Amino acid sequence: MGARWGRRRTRRGGLRLSEAQLALMVASLVCSAVVVYVCWKQLPPLPWASSVPPRRVSVLLWWEPFGGRHRAKRPPPDCRLRFNISGCRLLTDRAAYGEAQAVLFHHRDLVKGPPDWPPPWGVHVRPAEEQQVLIDDEEEASEALALAASGPRPPGQRWVWMNFESPTHSPGLQSLARNLFNWTLSYRADSDIFVPYGYLYPRTHSSEQPAGLVPPLARKQGLVAWVVSNWDERQARVRYYRQLSQYVTVDLFGKGGPGQPLPDVGLLHTVARYKFYLAFENSQHLDYITEKLWRNAFLAGAVPVVLGPDRANYERFVPRRAFIHVDDFPDASSLAAHLQFLDRNPAAYRGYFSWRRSYAVHVTSFWDEPWCRTCQAVRMAGDQPKSVPNLAGWFQR
Repeated sequence: MGARWGRRRTRRGGLRLSEAQLALMVASLVCSAVVVYVCWKQLPPLPWASSVPPRRVSVLLWWEPFGGRHRAKRPPPDCRLRFNISGCRLLTDRAAYGEAQAVLFHHRDLVKGPPDWPPPWGVHVRPAEEQQVLIDDEEEASEALALAASGPRPPGQRWVWMNFESPTHSPGLQSLARNLFNWTLSYRADSDIFVPYGYLYPRTHSSEQPAGLVPPLARKQGLVAWVVSNWDERQARVRYYRQLSQYVTVDLFGKGGPGQPLPDVGLLHTVARYKFYLAFENSQHLDYITEKLWRNAFLAGAVPVVLGPDRANYERFVPRRAFIHVDDFPDASSLAAHLQFLDRNPAAYRGYFSWRRSYAVHVTSFWDEPWCRTCQAVRMAGDQPKSVPNLAGWFQR
């Protein structure tokens, strides 16, 4: 009797479920699945499971550096294609000011010409023609700066001060209000956004720059070259050149001073014909190491003789046997003797190229790369508020 309902034994002695029990189990599984689905839909999606692309970052370049306010706007670069930085929306149209997470201001254009600041957020913007005639004296310029510093901005927007000149050639720093900018972008390693003029990176393939481990010495017909465009007898680099040229021949090129015009083959091909290049900076400041080292010397395949910050500062960025520092010698005559020794000893000279076995050279692309690096910095930064309390004090130290 009891075998007709409930569990029933099979011929082999096992148990077989009745149709009612099977139906009950299926119903139970369906209910459980429904509960799990409903609960799962209430949970936030896992970051790696989300199909929604990350939020794009908009960066507005307030004007094209070095007189760009008077030039036609050029198309922004493709950050992903050029620098492998994704999620960027680069803007030049000021009508999109309220959409920008960051606004880039180039220092030289900021302090030269009529003041040109974004108006306080929510205030009606007057036409561009009207703004150009607003400010003619220092008092009105100060009022405009105070308005820019105190006025509200779009929520969460960062103002970025961008400068690649040395403190010696950065006028107007003292005129900028405290806490006006949120971030700094410069060649200084302690900037909020560090963009050096160049850097070395590990080689992964023999075809990467610089090509070859040692430039062919047979092509080097000269000893020392220097290309200089801004000549100033008061600069330390000109004074040192005057001393050095008394003991060794230095072929001088460039528009400024007594130099001859560059040959039609261009700077790099011209410098490649020499064993040494004077990578002399126009002023000596912390981390101020420009394209004179990275491009003019390293890419051309000449050993750089540097005059800039001290040797320890250079060695933060390049191997110590990649360059010759003027401070290594008591005077210019001793340096000249060392260059002549290396000229006579090819094995010793080739030692200055050993770094090429491990590293290649990257030269910064202006102004596309700083623009894209700003986007990258915004994407990586948190929401912690920050401002620069004393820009001049920081940059001029």
